[in-house]
Amino acid sequence: MLNIRRSEDRGQGEHGWLHSRHTFSFAGYYDPRHLGYRDLRVINEDRVEAGRGFGRHGHRDMEIISYVLEGALEHADSMGTRSVIRPGEVQRMTAGTGVTHSEYNHSSTEEVHFLQIWIEPRVKGLEPGYEQKAFSVEDERNALRLVASPDGREGSVTIHQDVELFASRLEPGAAVTFERRPERHVWLHVARGRVRVNGEPLAAGDAVATDDEATLRIEGGEGESPAEVLLFDLA
Repeated sequence: MLNIRRSEDRGQGEHGWLHSRHTFSFAGYYDPRHLGYRDLRVINEDRVEAGRGFGRHGHRDMEIISYVLEGALEHADSMGTRSVIRPGEVQRMTAGTGVTHSEYNHSSTEEVHFLQIWIEPRVKGLEPGYEQKAFSVEDERNALRLVASPDGREGSVTIHQDVELFASRLEPGAAVTFERRPERHVWLHVARGRVRVNGEPLAAGDAVATDDEATLRIEGGEGESPAEVLLFDLA
């Protein structure tokens, strides 16, 4: 069975310079039916206006993934890391015993549009860490490209949990197939565009979860530009 989470049903946060949509309960948005899924705790879709951002703040015991869709996100943290994240790049920050960081729109003229994802680590008290890697459009085109995994294989970033994250850019009519392993769980988030998952139409911001479908066929929907999806394979 496919359990669908529609974009319009997500929580909302409007703060003038920040326009946010919360797939799961977060900050002032609370829904006991949507507290997370397995070890996946947060998927926030954020749009930050030019020259604005999140001042320095702290996190503990969380694997935090930033995935930029448009624009550029500037990151600085208490580990001494400074970076700019652009489309095609994935950043993983292990908060562990505690880290502070800031995130700002790198541009003074254009909006930045990105996803921030939180995954619970398998153990608490890890040493804080950081990793950022770029993945080519060609590797993700009409394919499921592994971008995060517990062992960092295939050039993916390493996350400290039994979770694998795949990214795909699907042209209209193109399709990929994912075979769910026994006792695994899948959450698929549509980052942009339209797709069909086992025939079910989904639009940008929609998501679907399953713990019993053996095969997921993900097909690019109508549109001039490719759809973009993130697929989480969870324990």
